[in-house]
Amino acid sequence: MPSDLGRQFLLIDGDDTLWENNVYFEQAIEAFIDFLAHSSMSRDQVRAALDEVERINVRVHGYGSASFTKNLRQTYERLSEHDLQPNDIEHVLQLGQRIASQPVQLLPDVAETVRYLAGRHDLMLLTKGHPEEQRLKIERSGLEAFFSATAIVHEKAEETYRTIVQERQLDPAHTWMIGNSPRSDVNPALAAGLNAVFIPHEHTWRLEKEEVVHVDGRLLIVHAFGALRAHF
Repeated sequence: MPSDLGRQFLLIDGDDTLWENNVYFEQAIEAFIDFLAHSSMSRDQVRAALDEVERINVRVHGYGSASFTKNLRQTYERLSEHDLQPNDIEHVLQLGQRIASQPVQLLPDVAETVRYLAGRHDLMLLTKGHPEEQRLKIERSGLEAFFSATAIVHEKAEETYRTIVQERQLDPAHTWMIGNSPRSDVNPALAAGLNAVFIPHEHTWRLEKEEVVHVDGRLLIVHAFGALRAHF
């Protein structure tokens, strides 16, 4: 793909695209499985049970560490082989609650690349999750000044992208969604007629994974955020 595209409108995801996020949830899940120490369920079976709780509850509670903490508690209450003790419940809650205090760790080359892109294109940070939690991440990232706008949405669906295009009077042919999630960043943006850049991340949340829809000429796959400088 040529690097002389002219000025584009770039929608950029936050979690696991600009900064680390899901790795902290994965660490909490591993600690949760260790603490549960189920006598008959394998680690994969416990994880599958948690996934199902999350899949159901996300429609009600949304995303973020607070919702995740509720999911951990519900899963523990379902699977525990012992009488539920307040100290045990508190330990499970702390596994989820400590995620919010983790530092915002930018992924490699993000700061330099965002600065470069902001000098050539119009940037909008588009993330989903709990508004207060996401706002804090954005502020602590040190990147907000490079974006002409930021938006925190409940969900990233095809209609989300259509609404952004309509409200901002964008040309879909010159609008790109950049992110690590096939389910939220890539496929719905393509379905809405936008272009998309897929940047796979090793720790993308399992519920965000699905087959990437390949659309000729409108999908770019790169394996590091810094690679965007060769294309934009």
